[in-house]
Amino acid sequence: MILRIDHVSLAVRDYEKASTFFQKLLGAVPGVGAGDEKLGFYWKIFSLGDLSRLEIIAPTAEKSFLEGFLKERDGGVHHITLQCRDIAEARAHLERHGIPYFGYNEYPGGIWKELFIHPRDAFGVLVQLAEFRPDEWLSSEVRFSGETRWEIKNGRDGITAAFSHPGGGKMEMRLTGEEARRLIDDLRAAL
Repeated sequence: MILRIDHVSLAVRDYEKASTFFQKLLGAVPGVGAGDEKLGFYWKIFSLGDLSRLEIIAPTAEKSFLEGFLKERDGGVHHITLQCRDIAEARAHLERHGIPYFGYNEYPGGIWKELFIHPRDAFGVLVQLAEFRPDEWLSSEVRFSGETRWEIKNGRDGITAAFSHPGGGKMEMRLTGEEARRLIDDLRAAL
């Protein structure tokens, strides 16, 4: 049912300070972000390394849903988002097993479908289950464009092979010349 952990979401009072910390000090690459006037908050996805992601959420209004969470702290882990293949299947699975959920939403165009499991029902963690296409939320710096699924670059002491990852983004692997030759042999043998 679960494909992977997509991201960890941090709720913060000071978005600019948190954004600067993760981008300038830790090298996070900003991706898609947007505000939600109804819930009074702003969110943005950041990529760290090949396949790790972080979301920063911050209140934008006094009546933000984050008000209670940030009441006595400047920030903290708010929730984890688990990507699922089919939200309807995940929902039915939870119902069959008597696990309560809330906040079921399907956003226009089918770009994001979600539901939440309350921390009291998930060992103290707010869990968001979501169905989506991961690459749509990432910066072009950390994903391939179009139909490209791999890229090979020559280096001083071998090659770097980058591959598209089904969880969005791309992963890189450095290979010595000998490792690259063995990979080519293995690929030929498999064909």
